Amino acid sequence: MKAMILAAGLGTRLKPFTDRHPKALAVVNGKTVLQRNIEWLQQYGITEVIVNVHHFADQIINLISASNGWGSNVVISDETNEVLETGGGIKKAGWFLQQDAISVVMNADILTDLRLDKMIFQHQQKRPLATLATANRQSSRYLLFEEDTVNGDLLKGWKNTKTHELKGMDAMPKAFSGIQVLSSEIFELITAIGKFSMIDVYLDLCRKHPILSFDHSESKLIDIGTMDKLALAETLFK
Repeated sequence: MKAMILAAGLGTRLKPFTDRHPKALAVVNGKTVLQRNIEWLQQYGITEVIVNVHHFADQIINLISASNGWGSNVVISDETNEVLETGGGIKKAGWFLQQDAISVVMNADILTDLRLDKMIFQHQQKRPLATLATANRQSSRYLLFEEDTVNGDLLKGWKNTKTHELKGMDAMPKAFSGIQVLSSEIFELITAIGKFSMIDVYLDLCRKHPILSFDHSESKLIDIGTMDKLALAETLFK
């Protein structure tokens, strides 16, 4: 099984650190979040990883090389000419990810103790196009799911609680955690090109294909998007 770590973002909320470094190289208790996530994937037997880069790309590339991928085979998806957002970045890395029946994609700026093996097992059992890690926590933006205790909660829409923008059908809200398990078939169905959001892809495909929630509300999760949250991460992840 292969994985992708999305590390191309500008990290504007994490200034001043990101004025000189990529967000993926923010340090939590002596380890970059990139290293921590590569090692987290290793816990579940995933050692083939692709990392997309844009902002201070050379720093990520050089550290991966100097560290020998922290024991994993890490390849680079180069977006230095233009950051492609989540959907464009995942599509560009499709040549690597769709070599296996399923793959894992995650944001570089999160830390979690989510049981990835359980998420993968659910995906293998239910066989959706994608399984999205979600939790019952406060957010300004929610994915909306139709509750189904037999087949799994199905994605139906998206809502921004600040702007009241609604896409799709209003349903049970869950906060997306930035981790997804994908079936290789999804790459044949992504028609958008260039720069685009993967959430928009899911909202389009969920009309005809099952996209499920994996609720991990009991797990620790933090996105290190601000300096305050980076400090908090040091108390949660030793």
